[in-house]
Amino acid sequence: MNDSLEANKQTLSEYYDLSFNQRKPEEAVVKYMGPYYRQHNPQAADGPEPFIGFVKWFAQTYPAFRIDLKRIVAEGDLVVTHSHLIREPGERGTAVVDIFRLEGGKIVEHWDVVQEIPETSTNSNTMF
Repeated sequence: MNDSLEANKQTLSEYYDLSFNQRKPEEAVVKYMGPYYRQHNPQAADGPEPFIGFVKWFAQTYPAFRIDLKRIVAEGDLVVTHSHLIREPGERGTAVVDIFRLEGGKIVEHWDVVQEIPETSTNSNTMF
């Protein structure tokens, strides 16, 4: 596989872990974000500061939260992550798909789709 695709996947894996699971969004921004950050989630503003503020708020609101990356796919300058967000121990959680665009190995753009995991399913497959 292309070395830059593998490097981009590694960047996102480390970014997720540092930002969310280690609760160090400031360090993640310095290390992994590019010179600008364009946000496509309509509830979030552009730039690194709103991202840092969100992570801090989320960690304060849900101190035991965890994000478990299930898959990472890279193509061109895009990296897609499929993850399981658990806000509190024992809950079913949320399936999250994030799409990131990178320039020069740095994160510059973000889209996401979030879906609560229902109590019951019509099929016997999991969401992961």
